[in-house]
Amino acid sequence: MKCVPILAGIASASFLTCVIASPLPPAKPAAWDAKLSAKYLDDREIYWQGWEHAERDHDTHCVSCHTQLPYALSRSALRQKINEPGISVPEQKMLADIGKRVKIWDDAEPFYTDSTPTRGIQARGTEAVLNAFILNCYDAQTGHLSATTKQAFDNAWQTQLKTGPDAGGWPWLDFQNEPWESGDSAYQGATYAALAVGMAPDNYRDSPAIRPQLALLTSYLKQHYASQSLTNRLVLLWASAKLPTLLTPAERRALVAETMMLQQRDGGWSLTSFGHYGRKDYTELETRSDGFATGLAELAIEETNALPGDQIIKNALDWLRSNQSKEDGSWAAYSLNKKRDPNSNVGHFMMDAATGFAIEALAKSK
Repeated sequence: MKCVPILAGIASASFLTCVIASPLPPAKPAAWDAKLSAKYLDDREIYWQGWEHAERDHDTHCVSCHTQLPYALSRSALRQKINEPGISVPEQKMLADIGKRVKIWDDAEPFYTDSTPTRGIQARGTEAVLNAFILNCYDAQTGHLSATTKQAFDNAWQTQLKTGPDAGGWPWLDFQNEPWESGDSAYQGATYAALAVGMAPDNYRDSPAIRPQLALLTSYLKQHYASQSLTNRLVLLWASAKLPTLLTPAERRALVAETMMLQQRDGGWSLTSFGHYGRKDYTELETRSDGFATGLAELAIEETNALPGDQIIKNALDWLRSNQSKEDGSWAAYSLNKKRDPNSNVGHFMMDAATGFAIEALAKSK
């Protein structure tokens, strides 16, 4: 047992929080295969682009939190590692597709308009945030904010809620699917918007033109923070590395300590421990460590440097290196909504997210 002094919440008195340290993983975990991971990501993106259910108007496709967001986040991180000369063909197609929708924003139909009168509004807000985040992942690599990405940010600010209890956030798709399309997913969407602003080049975060919108977003994230799942709060912790005003130092330390307490004995984390989840088909949730939870936790903890946690981070990275599929280069994660066939397209959605976040964590490790 390892005891780490921290400040609890925003209290001024310090005390000892005991963190159960995971046992050391194997001394030499297997090296992960970056080329195989790149192939998995590209193959899944190609499938998404050809999947009839992802097709939308003007010969474009729906963007997704589970497949395209982690693809954009991680694919460029592999480029140097595998000595790739430029952006892959599937990435080019994705970026052209998103760029087209950004440019025809006023003419493009919302991704969804069915079921409820608000569905189209939800779809618009969700897409606006995802477009800006994905395009910005590439601009952050070049060090310059493109005109298309700037317009994507403008579209996002246009759809931001300006009044009401959720002012500062965005309307978000709610299909009662955790963790990206549910009632509490709007907060996570707002954290991705904040992360995109923080990552954006050309000092975009300091632009006077977005100061009121960013202040409203910050207020929303702070006001609703206490009621969020750990999944949502970890994305916010990650974003706070780019925008420090999102959390106080005491809040960061308390959140890191809470996360460290949930690390499993094998060095990974399970997404089921990050919130109060339950499957619709009443099957048991998987409690094994998974690539999405482990990648997200490692990224959030290490990027903020809230606590050193050297052994905690080492164990997490060792788990990621040791748990890549030798068959296709992916990492496993498990649906929070239903028991899925892992070989089906829908069954791959959590694997897509897990693979993207695992790669990002490994690529960003210090």
